[in-house]
Order: sequence, then C-alpha cells, then structure tokens
Amino acid sequence: MRKEFEIQGCVEVPVELSEEEFWIKLIDFIESNGWTFGGGINEIVDGFYINPDGTKGKCVLD
Repeated sequence: MRKEFEIQGCVEVPVELSEEEFWIKLIDFIESNGWTFGGGINEIVDGFYINPDGTKGKCVLD
C-alpha cells in the first residue's frame, strides 16, 4: 500500500535557475527516494503564472 501527498505552494529559486533545470533537480530528488510524481509545473513571475506562449496568466494572489 502506498499513500499520496498533494503539494500546494511554490519554491523560490535563484533567478539564473531555469524552469527545466529546477524540474530536473526536483524529479531527480523524487526518483532518488523511490517515489513517483504526477502533475505539472507552472512558472510564476511577479506574482503571475506564465502561460506556455509567454503571456501572463492569472495572478497567484487572487
């Protein structure tokens, strides 16, 4: 039997770390512990989600 946790939050990283680099490090950490991940990732800039086309989406503070 396994259990699951849903994570709701954000991670603050150095500005020079790309989304791809962060994602790789996160997944490497999860897999190194024998865990799995199901979900996605959203970049946040100045409090707004960044859409795949680069435009600003919904404000995270709403």
